[in-house]
This record gives sequence, structure tokens and C-alpha cells, in this order.
Amino acid sequence: MFSKKLFILFLALSAFSCKKEKITFDAVPSIEYVSITPSNAHQYTDAVVITVKYKDGDGDLGENTTGVKNCFVRDNRIGIVYEYRIKQLGPDGAVIPISGNLNIEIGGQGITDGSASQSATYTVYLKDRAGHQSNSATTGNINIVQ
Repeated sequence: MFSKKLFILFLALSAFSCKKEKITFDAVPSIEYVSITPSNAHQYTDAVVITVKYKDGDGDLGENTTGVKNCFVRDNRIGIVYEYRIKQLGPDGAVIPISGNLNIEIGGQGITDGSASQSATYTVYLKDRAGHQSNSATTGNINIVQ
């Protein structure tokens, strides 16, 4: 009898100890710079890719409607902001926390000061479907060469 009660107690404790913690993030998306490649890019030919880590507490990051812009990349050399659309990252109607890495291809970049090579950084931010703007994340340097 005693061993049966001990077994039931063990099962109950095991069930409670295996409970998964609920993941929560803020409804305002946040990003963190991960990488920029390549470190040396040939002007206009090598596609530059910025990778950021994202978190969004309500899963409304990204958009499937063509023409909507929700990813913004500022070229810090000249102050121009390029606009992109990232695809919807969470399922329709779901209010769930999402996180992961996002690769933003900004294409081939040019030299803006007439030199043979130029260092460049970019600042990225995102907007979710509710209009919340993420923090900004600035990349490391890349070198653009002729």
C-alpha cells in the first residue's frame, strides 16, 4: 500500500516538474543585429545580406499583401532609407510569440564617394501589422570595392 502511494506521489511530482513555461515577448517587435555578409562586397555585383534576430509577442510581424513595406534599411553613408516587405511570419489570426532570424537581402551596393573602396554600415528597423515599430539595430562595417 505504501509503495502504491509513493508511486502516485512520484507521478504527480513528475507531471508538475515537466510543465513547460509559457514564452512571452512584448507586442512591440524587437530586433538584434546578427551579421552582414559579405565583409568585402564588389560594387553592384555582390548581394549584401543583413541578418537580424527578431522577437514579437503577438506574432503580427510581416505582411503577405504586395506593396506593403514593413522592413526599413538606412544606408548610414548617405541617409537614404530603403523599404522592403518581409513575408508574414506568424499564422493568420494567431496571437502567439514568434522569434527567429531574418535575412534581409539589400542587393548590390555602390560606392558613394568616388573612391576605389568605401566602408558602410546600415541601420534596420521593422514595423508589425499593428503599426508597432521595433528598435533599430546597426550593422557592423562592410567594405564595398570596385
